[in-house]
Amino acid sequence: MNTRELLDRMAENLSVRRSFGAAYEREGLLIIPVALVAGGGGGGQGPMKPPSTGHTRAIEKEEAAKDATPDSQPPIGTGGGFGGLVLPVGVYVVKGDQVRWVPAYDATLIVLAGLSVVRVFVSLLKSCRRRHRV
Repeated sequence: MNTRELLDRMAENLSVRRSFGAAYEREGLLIIPVALVAGGGGGGQGPMKPPSTGHTRAIEKEEAAKDATPDSQPPIGTGGGFGGLVLPVGVYVVKGDQVRWVPAYDATLIVLAGLSVVRVFVSLLKSCRRRHRV
C-alpha cells in the first residue's frame, strides 16, 4: 500500500459519516450531523534486521560478510498505520430560518466518565491520607 492509498483510507474512516451518515433532508427539515473526530498516523522505512538466533553480533557480522556480495544492500522494510476515534456529538436541525441543536447522549460514555471521576477522587483521598500518616 502506498502513501496515497493510506491517506485515502484514513480520510474515509475519520469522518462524521462513519458515526452518523451524511446530512439529509426530511419533511422540510435539514439534518446536519456533528461528530468529534480525532486521529493520527505514522509510517517509516528502514533496513530490516535478520531474526536473532542467539549468536553474538560478531558471529552474525562475520557470517553476513561471508555471504554478502560487495554491492549488496540490506533489504528495506516499510510500514505505516493509523488509528482514530469518531464520537457522535449531536445534530443541527434546520427548519426555514431556524436552527436547533439536538445533542446526542451516550449513556455508556456518561457512566464511564462518571466512574473515572470517582476513581480519580478516591485515589486522591488515599494519597492525601498516606501523606498525613507519615
